Amino acid sequence: MTLIDTAALRQVSGPMGSNPAAVFEDAQGRRFYVKSLESPLYARNERIAARLYQLAGAPTLNYVETTRPHQVATELVRLEKKNVAQLSPEEIRQAQHWLGVHAWTANWDAAGFLGENQGVAAGRVLTLDVGGALEYRAMGNQKGRAFGTQVGELDRLRSDPNNPFAVRLFGPMDEARVRQAIQVVTAIPDAHIRQAILDLGGSEALAAKMIARKAHMASRLLAECVSLA
Repeated sequence: MTLIDTAALRQVSGPMGSNPAAVFEDAQGRRFYVKSLESPLYARNERIAARLYQLAGAPTLNYVETTRPHQVATELVRLEKKNVAQLSPEEIRQAQHWLGVHAWTANWDAAGFLGENQGVAAGRVLTLDVGGALEYRAMGNQKGRAFGTQVGELDRLRSDPNNPFAVRLFGPMDEARVRQAIQVVTAIPDAHIRQAILDLGGSEALAAKMIARKAHMASRLLAECVSLA
């Protein structure tokens, strides 16, 4: 796995985005987007979220390890599109497929307040930042009790007027497509979820919560099957 030390790299851009961040380049010309977060806990939270997205098969930027625990780094890629508003109908369908993953990880910032958190690289729709998933909000505040074992995000990401680009992206989904999105998560073995979290230094409590959130999503599928019987 790539390990970078920003002190040994050349900085090629200044601060960017809602968190202090910059672009760095190594001796081989590879560039990395590096965020310096308020604490190692916040940075670890984002790395765990990215691992869970990858476990589910949901496309993200390629995260790399840094020598500094408060940093989060991704490989810089050329984006063909940088906003929900730019997505074609087919790209929207790609993005909608991952609603269950966004909801499971409580990523309230899945679309971005201005639509800036979904982009396209090499023809594939990506979530560009998962810093708003799990235990922390996108700006770094802890979610506390708002991040529980029930996955209300399945509905809120499709209907919350305070999250307009999420509603624009996920609101048109019918129940059949929502069920398909849920099944992406419910297919993940519990043991794989626990291992992914523990491997990155996450707690048993977080692993148990994510498994419970998956179970809540599965119960929604079961309830729908019973109602249709």
